[in-house]
Amino acid sequence: MYAVIRTGGKQYNVTTGDVVKIEKIAGEEGKEVVFNEVLAIDSTFGTPLVSGASVKALVVKQAKDAKVIVFKKKRRQNYRRKNGHRQNITIVKITDILGK
Repeated sequence: MYAVIRTGGKQYNVTTGDVVKIEKIAGEEGKEVVFNEVLAIDSTFGTPLVSGASVKALVVKQAKDAKVIVFKKKRRQNYRRKNGHRQNITIVKITDILGK
């Protein structure tokens, strides 16, 4: 059984037992979180959400993603800027998919 959930402005296709990196959400390591914005379960599609459906997950870790380097340059203008960014993420393990 798989589900499509929406969190942090992104959509994730998940099944039971998957470990997924998502945008940072509130929750300590070892705590359970519930995703109520379920867009689809197997062949059932919501309009826009599937009513009564939810996905339970366990917070594995609060971490930072890999560094992204932003480099800007204008040739012959002596203009160079280098910046880095690390996005906060939450690593969750999907434990249960609850349908209707």
